[in-house]
Amino acid sequence: MKKLSKRRAASLAMVDRAKRYALEEAIKLTLAIGKKFTKFDETVDIAVRLGVNPKYSDQMVRGAVVMPGGLGKTVRVLVFAKGDKEKEAHEAGADFVGAEDLIEKITGGWLDFDTAIALPSLMGQVGKLGKILGTRGLMPNPKTGTVTNDIGGAVRAAKAGKVEYRVDKAGIIHAPIGKVGFDAARLNDNAMALLEALQRAKPSTAKGTYMQTITLSTTHGPGVRVDPLTLPFAK
Repeated sequence: MKKLSKRRAASLAMVDRAKRYALEEAIKLTLAIGKKFTKFDETVDIAVRLGVNPKYSDQMVRGAVVMPGGLGKTVRVLVFAKGDKEKEAHEAGADFVGAEDLIEKITGGWLDFDTAIALPSLMGQVGKLGKILGTRGLMPNPKTGTVTNDIGGAVRAAKAGKVEYRVDKAGIIHAPIGKVGFDAARLNDNAMALLEALQRAKPSTAKGTYMQTITLSTTHGPGVRVDPLTLPFAK
């Protein structure tokens, strides 16, 4: 068995593994761990296990939410657009805008962007990139608001800290909610924005407990469990 480093052992010792914390308490503990044991601004992540079976299409939980406190990082936005919409994308702050030229560039292996947005009229061409963008979670999709005629709004939302979420095969949603350098209130607002979005997205066919486990962690820190029953909408 691999021996734990002193730093890892000390960070684990700060967490009561048998306890489920209230969200605000869990955030404060996660920040304390991140600030004590790392020298860079780690990302704070949340993992939510849902009581759904993703094998069934009517239980696939997917969507997007804009984090009110932002994500603390620069988001590189690519837009597939032409004509007036190309200008709209540039004015909204898109980093890369084009159509056939960008499709050709991506086909050649270029992927230096974080999110992609497309006009519905161009999806016939963009769809050819499915094998490249789909496996990386970069394929524009109307369910997440990235296939739209409102190019300006979509670009501004992405720049503001829009997070796309999708349940994985194990029924878990993984998403960033900010940085260790954020204050607790800012992280709490972001976490609640995501959790409330997941609650609204609850499939009507989901049975039993919907939010089964919630865990917060920093990039290299241990998981801190949150008690779903302490959330406002659980009461």
